[in-house]
This record gives sequence, C-alpha cells and structure tokens, in this order.
Amino acid sequence: MKNFVKGMSLVVAFSTMSFMNAQDHHKKHISVKAEETTEFIPAIRLVNKPDGTCTFEKGKIPTLKHMNTNTFWMSNKTEEWEKNAHPAPRRQYVITIKGNIKFKVTDGSTFMIKPGTVLLAEDLKGKGHSWDMVKSKVWERLYIPIAEDADDFFIADKDSD
Repeated sequence: MKNFVKGMSLVVAFSTMSFMNAQDHHKKHISVKAEETTEFIPAIRLVNKPDGTCTFEKGKIPTLKHMNTNTFWMSNKTEEWEKNAHPAPRRQYVITIKGNIKFKVTDGSTFMIKPGTVLLAEDLKGKGHSWDMVKSKVWERLYIPIAEDADDFFIADKDSD
C-alpha cells in the first residue's frame, strides 16, 4: 500500500509538472519515453453483448503502457443506488485500493475485485452490473476515464472467450 501511495504521488507530481510546463513557454518540454514490457496486471472487463446484456471477461493489461487519459479521481463513498444494476457512465479503469467487491452481471455470474486487479468498465448500455462489498466496510478506488476511441490495452485470456 505504501508503494502504491508513493507511485500515485509520482503520477500527481509528473502531471503537475507537465501542466506547469505547458503553461510556461520558457521551460523545456518534458517527455517520457514509453517502455516495452512483458509484465502484466490482472484485469476484468465489463462489456455489453450484442443484445445489450452485461457480461465480463478475464484478462490482463500490460505494465508501463502510456494510456490515453487526462484526469482521474478517488472515492471512498458509496451510495445505495450504486449497488443496484447500472451501466458504466463512461469507459474507465477502476483501481481498487482497499476493499473486496463482488460484481454481478446480467446472467447472474459473479466475480471478485480485490486490490491488485484492474476493473475495466465498458458496459455502457442496458441494465449493466451490480456490486456489493464482501468482508469490507469501505471501498477505496481510483477512477481513470479512457479517452474517447482510445485503446484500453486489455488482453483477454484465451479461456475467457
């Protein structure tokens, strides 16, 4: 957890530096070279089937990829309506910092999200998904919207088809 907080602090610091550099034309532009990797973070993606119902697929997202995002926010509050079936409001990564969350899709299938697994919410239509906390009283999470038409970098497991 301490390493995650340190990492997020670096993200905020670099984002601030980039913003400040864009505002000050006298400073040099900072660019970060994208690295190639063979490492991955486990992920689960919520998607719509052609009939509009919601399902999920297991997979992974490569590390060190520069993703096309421009903002993020954190939350630790939950409202009751959020636990009822709903579609994702936008394509976004949901990064769980604390909590164990059980998601349920249209056909009744479920999966767990814990810290260390990325949730990719792309079920933008229909009834969507629902969730509930399991052995947790708080769900701390980070929402990172994906830019329109940008690659989500999700790689489905071969047995997830």
